[in-house]
Amino acid sequence: MPNVRGWPGRLKKRAAVLAERRALLQAERDAEDAGGWGESAPAAVPRGARPRLRDPAAAVPWAVRVAAEAGWRFLVLAATLWVLMRVIGAVRLVVLAFVVALLVTALLEPTVGRLQRNGLSRGGSTALTATCGFVLLGLVGWFIVWQVLDNLGNLSERVQEGIEELKQWLVDSPLHVTEKQINDIADALSDTIGTSTSEITSTGLRGVTVLVEVITGLLLAMFATLFLLYDGRRIWLWTLRLVPANARPGVAGAGPRAWRTLTAYVRGTMIVALIDAVFIGVGIYFLGVPLAVPIGVVIFLSSFVPLVGAVVSGALAVVVALVTEGVFTALMALMVVLVVQQIEGHVLQPFILGRAVRVHPLAVVLAVATGGTIAGVGGAVVAVPLVAVGNTVVGYLRAHPPASTTEAAPPPVAPTGERPAGGEEDTNG
Repeated sequence: MPNVRGWPGRLKKRAAVLAERRALLQAERDAEDAGGWGESAPAAVPRGARPRLRDPAAAVPWAVRVAAEAGWRFLVLAATLWVLMRVIGAVRLVVLAFVVALLVTALLEPTVGRLQRNGLSRGGSTALTATCGFVLLGLVGWFIVWQVLDNLGNLSERVQEGIEELKQWLVDSPLHVTEKQINDIADALSDTIGTSTSEITSTGLRGVTVLVEVITGLLLAMFATLFLLYDGRRIWLWTLRLVPANARPGVAGAGPRAWRTLTAYVRGTMIVALIDAVFIGVGIYFLGVPLAVPIGVVIFLSSFVPLVGAVVSGALAVVVALVTEGVFTALMALMVVLVVQQIEGHVLQPFILGRAVRVHPLAVVLAVATGGTIAGVGGAVVAVPLVAVGNTVVGYLRAHPPASTTEAAPPPVAPTGERPAGGEEDTNG
């Protein structure tokens, strides 16, 4: 009877245990549901409430979410770069003229500063330096044209003699080429040229258009050079005012270093190009190759396109020697070109340019190819200095991260000088 008498208490205890277990199970389910939201489990769930659904993003793996975040940002950057390239392509002539003006200014600005320190005014120094530079370029152009016209008749005769010698060598060679086959090839080439008269005419018209663009670009580059030489400092300070205030100290610090890199590149490249042109020109002159002086000038100009220009200009010298003087002279010319270029690559470039503008050869090739694709020969010329300047700027900004906006910004420094604004001597206008 005692067991029967205490059954209400035992039933109540059993019900309390079951309720406790049910509460624990409900708490575990709530914790699992809350894990999808990144929140803690609620203290209590009202009876009859709808079950909480998990966030679909929680089912995506973390690596995929990171890749998606990086992907859309990369697409935004690619779209921005594409729009920028389209804009540059639309005003390619203006951009190339301004970049060429920057290169010429980097070459001539030290002379302007030296004349100004010797007592000449800024305007007089700019006028004297620009006049001498432009006159020198004009004389070089006139000398090239004079040499080409003076040796054109002799070159034509030697080319004809070289073609006859090549034809005779083919007839006597083990290739078993007959004179009739050679004449048939010559007739086919003549017929092809005759049937392509319209294409040649259209090419000539395009050449005239390109010539007009080149002249326009040169005039624009001359005017830009004059203004940069005379008023470069104020132009730089005005550019700094366009930069946001928190980024202004970094740009002001990177500007002078970028300008020194550009100046070192232009000076070093000009010295290396001059050495290449002199030694290769003198070498092929003593070998008796005609047009040695114009070829030397072409080598000088081509050397401003790293790697590619030296190969193309050296090949031109070897081809002229082969056509005019024969195989032995061509081999000797090839030896001269290879020796000079080896000295350039292993001695002149590291010694003259130094570490300030050192760019990896792969970056040079990619920059030249990209610049040539976007803007032709002009783009290939200005691509490498732009990469060198960009490398300097990025290296400086990584070593000197932007300061907080509460700190006072240092006074801006013009990129064409060593002294800060308000210094003892203003050499930049």
